[in-house]
Amino acid sequence: MKVQQSAFIAQARPLLLKLRDALCGAFEYASILAEDTVGRSYRVSRHSVSVGEGDNMRGFVVKALDGGRYGEYSFTELTEDSIPGVVDAVRDLLAAPARPENLGANAYAPPAEDPAVFSGATDYEQDPADFSDGEILDRLAALRDSGLAMDGAVLDFIAQMTWQKYTKLFLSREKDMTQSVMYMDGAVAAAAAKGQEVKQAYLPCSGLGGMELMERMEANAAPCVRTVLDLLDSEPMIPGTYECICDPETTGMIVHEAFGHGVEMDMFVKDRAQAPQFVGKYVASPLVTMHDGAASAKQTATYFFDDEGTPAHDTIVIDKGVLRTGISDLQSALALGTEPTGNGRRESFARKAYTRMTNTWFEPGHDKLEDMIASVKYGMFLQCPSSGMEDPKNWGIQCMVNIAREIKDGQLTGRIFSPVVLTGYVPDLLKSITAMSDGAELSGSGFCGKGHKEWVKVSDGGPYIKATIRLG
Repeated sequence: MKVQQSAFIAQARPLLLKLRDALCGAFEYASILAEDTVGRSYRVSRHSVSVGEGDNMRGFVVKALDGGRYGEYSFTELTEDSIPGVVDAVRDLLAAPARPENLGANAYAPPAEDPAVFSGATDYEQDPADFSDGEILDRLAALRDSGLAMDGAVLDFIAQMTWQKYTKLFLSREKDMTQSVMYMDGAVAAAAAKGQEVKQAYLPCSGLGGMELMERMEANAAPCVRTVLDLLDSEPMIPGTYECICDPETTGMIVHEAFGHGVEMDMFVKDRAQAPQFVGKYVASPLVTMHDGAASAKQTATYFFDDEGTPAHDTIVIDKGVLRTGISDLQSALALGTEPTGNGRRESFARKAYTRMTNTWFEPGHDKLEDMIASVKYGMFLQCPSSGMEDPKNWGIQCMVNIAREIKDGQLTGRIFSPVVLTGYVPDLLKSITAMSDGAELSGSGFCGKGHKEWVKVSDGGPYIKATIRLG
């Protein structure tokens, strides 16, 4: 089934068309983004049960150009009588004094627009909105109880899920586009004790769609408990440089942190990234082809057009090891004289659009995981990433991984190290990749912040990779 368009957006549409016409008559360029987002979150553990709202919001943002300057104005209510006031508010905004001189100012041209009339929606099997809070909590509680019953060492087992549904309408002189999208993400987590030591494990899952995702959460319960029990016997990591096999989630963290942020082209405009100096050069092994784009995969960061009306793209950032391009929002593309890639995203209608990653991943290769492990003389199998950070200006990376399983003479020994810090210089790490498995997986259970703020949904992933990595 297709996600249904928001009734709020449908009712607002006639007034938004009148507002669009008034804005286009007053300014060189004008666009409107209307958004209606609804959702719900649930969490159960041994001692608590909670239900919360998702990122529920609805409202509008106008973007206009006059005299080479762009301005944006957001609001939450629109009536026929208020249309002249919105136009006046945008005019006043554009007429306001420029920013401080030391910040500089660019004179922009209107964006080139191809005419587009579009309406699209993603698919689902079971709409979570059709289930009561009690029905969903009962299912999560059953999952919790099954996890608690798996081993006496398990202190707690948590099951949580969030669903989010949104409709966005984009209008400009040449465009009239609507999209309706629903995704769901969930996770199971276990805590276990051995003596005075307590360990935790976490297994997320996500995707476009609805309550059907619960089956994947339920399938993750036993692996989550096995992982936390394994961690009870873990040892501190011995610092050094190792041959490593990374699972798809760890690969995704490397893709996101090591190269995703470094090719966001608003950082090019601000001279805060090293990537422009390497366009056309090898930055990775010839085995590596990297994609980003809302149209490049089906995960939680999938959409049909971005928040500036640019159609979703599948951008090949690295092609067989060579850096080809970055990703951009409309404003960055105008400043750099390039084509926007459909990566202009807002945390909400009330926030600015920035260049943001979407579905960011490495293409699979042709190797078998068992052969990759067998090829390692001594090294580590890295699993369960937890967090990461990067320095786009100097291409440093630091990531946390929860599990490193020892490999000796091509065999997993059963010895486990945790926690693990993965560090290095991005091109060195990516150029060291010597094998990639023949399948790719993406995970979209997290959010990405721009400068510790402006959170948007992203996904990342890829195949299992073999690389030389510094661990500590």
